[in-house]
Amino acid sequence: MMAIKKGDVIRIHYTGKVRETGEIFDTTYEKVAKEAGIYNEKGIYGPVPVAVGAGHVIKGLDEQLAGLEVGKKYEITVQPENGFGKRDPKLIKIFTLGQFRRQGLRPFPGMPVEIETEGGRKLKGRVLTVSGGRVRVDFNHPYAGKHLVYEVEVVEKIGDPIERVKALLELRMPSVDHEKVLIEVGEKDVTVDFTPVHNEVDKNTLVLGEILLESDLKFIGYEEITFKPGVDELLKPSEEEAGEEPSEEIGEGVAEGNPKMEKKVPSEETTEERTEEKAEIQEEPENEKAKEAETTKGKPEDEDRNSRKGTKGRKTRRTTTRKTSSKKKTKAAAGKMEDEKAAGSE
Repeated sequence: MMAIKKGDVIRIHYTGKVRETGEIFDTTYEKVAKEAGIYNEKGIYGPVPVAVGAGHVIKGLDEQLAGLEVGKKYEITVQPENGFGKRDPKLIKIFTLGQFRRQGLRPFPGMPVEIETEGGRKLKGRVLTVSGGRVRVDFNHPYAGKHLVYEVEVVEKIGDPIERVKALLELRMPSVDHEKVLIEVGEKDVTVDFTPVHNEVDKNTLVLGEILLESDLKFIGYEEITFKPGVDELLKPSEEEAGEEPSEEIGEGVAEGNPKMEKKVPSEETTEERTEEKAEIQEEPENEKAKEAETTKGKPEDEDRNSRKGTKGRKTRRTTTRKTSSKKKTKAAAGKMEDEKAAGSE
């Protein structure tokens, strides 16, 4: 039987232990998880799909999958540097007892702790000792510095192209009904259509899943990858999220859904000024028509048409301009007089 090689998509069963203590910390067997006290009700048990060399499992295990054979069981030892890392003394921090008590906490050895750094990164640790008003907390991974032992069984090597894509989809998006997803595979291209399950899956879950799945598909050799709907389409705001278009009507509030604008409540003075402005605007069309007739009298037809276009543009700008102070009104009136003089001189 041919050995597994890098880039193959396989399914494996495994159980991970700490060599120094025999503690089981991870397994794909439901029964073993329950016996070890690490069973997760939301977890999915059974042989897991893995693209060999893609980093889907811990580095030390991933590097040793190549060369294994289907149907055989193996025991693989992983050194600390290729597992959860070596222990770093710099990750052991000392806090005062008061820092805990101010937050209503009574620290004790083994107590889990989580802090947020200045950069926003969250670190999980556990209390080592509490003595003399000082609390030592270890932020190394619980299995840092430990040798790991994996009992591995290669259950299957997946050869069918569509089944390979389905297996990676199962790995990245286990909550999706894979049988409903439409998959088309070419020699170097693949299309994954999530349309049948689009409304059944959280949008953010779908976006993250597509990003990770694209990386996996490129790793196993595909060059052109298409998703339906794609990430850009999924990130595009819906009509409800986008809100309505802002109205040009004076006194209308800013449409909701635009984070760059604020909806302001007008003061009494502003409301009164806007009322006066609306009254002025209602009278403008007749004045404009009279001025237009006077300024275009005796002109050639083409010149008359251009003149009307210019007048219409000025009217549009006036009807959408807000007058919110007496200074602006005075300035607008002066501008209006200058327009009338200019029209008369023509």
